[in-house]
Amino acid sequence: MGPAVLDRPRKVPVSRERGGDRFFRLIIASFAGVILLAALALSWQLARESAETWKTFGLTFLWTSDWDPVNEVFGALPFLYGTAVSSLIALLIAVPLGVGAAVFLTELAPKRLAETLMFAIELLAAVPSVILGLMGIFILVPAMRAVGAPYGVGMLTAGLILSFMILPYITTITREVLLTVPRPLKEAMYALGATRWEVVRGVSLPFARSGIVGAVFLSLGRALGETMAVTMVIGNTPKISASLLDPGYSMAAVIANELAEAASDAHLSALVAIGLTLMAVTVVVNGAARLLLYRLGSRK
Repeated sequence: MGPAVLDRPRKVPVSRERGGDRFFRLIIASFAGVILLAALALSWQLARESAETWKTFGLTFLWTSDWDPVNEVFGALPFLYGTAVSSLIALLIAVPLGVGAAVFLTELAPKRLAETLMFAIELLAAVPSVILGLMGIFILVPAMRAVGAPYGVGMLTAGLILSFMILPYITTITREVLLTVPRPLKEAMYALGATRWEVVRGVSLPFARSGIVGAVFLSLGRALGETMAVTMVIGNTPKISASLLDPGYSMAAVIANELAEAASDAHLSALVAIGLTLMAVTVVVNGAARLLLYRLGSRK
């Protein structure tokens, strides 16, 4: 007979649970219920406070470009565009760098060097966003002016700052997933004469694919909701421009800039509607991530 196959632990039927186990299950379920209720309460509050905007403009609020608080005409398209473009720029920069750094730290770097670099990368994740915004103002903005950007602030500058912010998440999570790759799989490839690159490409990256995708979507959620650093370098201009060097605006930035100065109920309602839209975008992104991870897992 072959080796015994270990089955997954079976769930104990609720009717056979002991009193202590039942109490423990109810307590843990209540913790999860509190999180769900908090999310539902937040969504309901945002929907209630933004009802005036949806009643006045309907869904056209999402694809019109006019933003005129004086005349109470509002459209969220420039902010949707700015959020999407700056986040996409950040991913295009941070994903290759983060995955490449994780491969280096896992497969190539000496242990002491890898630990030192990981400490620096994790330290970068702990830097407050306002500090990164100041770095953008004093370093990135002058550099962008030097390469030809008329203002220095703009979509590309915001994307660069966001890439700094999400790089530690991608690198750290990808490295942790790569460390879980079974060593016998890699040693078998080496025994067949594969190079280190072929082992990384044929074993490590495919095995860690789900974790890398999860890291990318987690970083995307972080980029979509970032406020202070983006507000300081994006330019805060509610216009859609094809040039990445021109100023733009994001959903989080307009809320941070104008919420305290909203002089009318219509203006306040429009800002809350943008907040509700940002929350909906985040939910859609997380849902897409879960669906993609499920499909990747089902192919294994």
